[in-house]
Amino acid sequence: MSDQIPVVEAFRMMAANKSLTELELHGLIREGIHAALARRFGGPVEAEIDVTDEGDISIVVLKEVVAEVEDPAREVTLEQARWDDPDFEVGDLMEIPVDFREFGRSAVMAAKQRIIQRIREGERDRIRMEFNDRVGDLVSGEVQASERGKLVVMLNRSREAEAIIPWREQNPRERFRQGEPIRAVLKLLEETSRGPRLILSRADPQFVASLFALEVPEIYHNIVEIKEIVREAGGRTKVAVASRDESVDPVGACVGLKGSRVQAVVSELSGERIDIVPWHPDPEIFARRALAPARVAKVISDQERHVITAIVDEDQLSLAIGRNGQNVRLASQLIGWQIDLYSSRDWIERGGQSGLFGGGEDYEISDFPLSELEGIAPATLAALEAAGIGSFYGLLDMDRGDFLQVPGIGGEEADTLEALVDELTVVDETSPDAAVAGKAAEEAAGETADVAGETEEEAGETADVVGSEMAPEALESAATSGEATG
Repeated sequence: MSDQIPVVEAFRMMAANKSLTELELHGLIREGIHAALARRFGGPVEAEIDVTDEGDISIVVLKEVVAEVEDPAREVTLEQARWDDPDFEVGDLMEIPVDFREFGRSAVMAAKQRIIQRIREGERDRIRMEFNDRVGDLVSGEVQASERGKLVVMLNRSREAEAIIPWREQNPRERFRQGEPIRAVLKLLEETSRGPRLILSRADPQFVASLFALEVPEIYHNIVEIKEIVREAGGRTKVAVASRDESVDPVGACVGLKGSRVQAVVSELSGERIDIVPWHPDPEIFARRALAPARVAKVISDQERHVITAIVDEDQLSLAIGRNGQNVRLASQLIGWQIDLYSSRDWIERGGQSGLFGGGEDYEISDFPLSELEGIAPATLAALEAAGIGSFYGLLDMDRGDFLQVPGIGGEEADTLEALVDELTVVDETSPDAAVAGKAAEEAAGETADVAGETEEEAGETADVVGSEMAPEALESAATSGEATG
């Protein structure tokens, strides 16, 4: 017993460090002794092994009495059995007590190896269970080493887990040293021959989204939703947000008082620029906002090809393009449409409407849904939509007679619609060089690019996004205006 207690105590100390229960420890010791018995008897044996809390270990090997032995590890001849007890008969079960001390080092090492193996298997299972549902969550830890470009991270809450940040998932503007604290988003749980490996990322757009969820309570409580987010790590991120509560400004909630919330995110990203814009379901309005901080004069959409043509004034072109085309590229990915960007001069030279920029009388405002236009009764709006007229452009070529042909629209409603069209398309005679749309149309068209730009200036935001390539026409236009800066 005195020789057994130190062994059990040593195993107990080992198990305590690995968070094993006493019951699990005893089970592992039994498995180790079974392995040692198999070595001694030449194969798997049947045995009764009892490990007490006091450290006592009793071992009894069971063998069947047979006339002819086929499995020496489990069987014994009748003659051999009668050496121990003359009353044995074929078919009886012989109990052979085994002293644990007879095994010596082999039993201890077998038990130890089995314990280590089972501990590793248990750790792998725990890691899978803990992190399988946490993909996309923010995790924190400490940089353990830098190996051939990848960072090895020891997580704070699971130090046994193997976690790395590959080079492709790192921010090129950042450098970490051994021992420094680090946060990243869990991107992937990868299975390897050594068990599960956690792939972390500081370059994924979800990392920025997780940081905002950490800094902005409205996002954490699902009052404000991040509808779209795109990023070019180290350069710029564009975030489109929407609020489920009309009383909560989604952009203001993300920016915070004096820009405190967005600045905390920018600081974690080593100064990466972040643009926060209000999301909108209409691609034309969304495109205006996505191109912030540039101000867009006109957008034209091709619904079939999913292409947005955006025209900006000359002084806004470089801002709209961004450094190396980054701003328009990210805006394109944010809205999910291709964006062809033109300057006003280039647009006119290619046959566009000069009136858009104050040079003619054919000024045309941006199209927008009729639901955003004040002054139309719900019943009238429903009748128009049922007739396939859902945007302001659909009303421009209609007169009073056309309105009366729409089922559900009477004379009074037709007069109201005709008056609205006249009001929103009247030319301001005090400014002959520019045809200006009415205030209601401007508000309905969602001229929010300016707001997004001002928000960025106030909060010191900047952004980075991956989008589709600029159209060749846009690149040519950028070349004529000099180097683009973001």
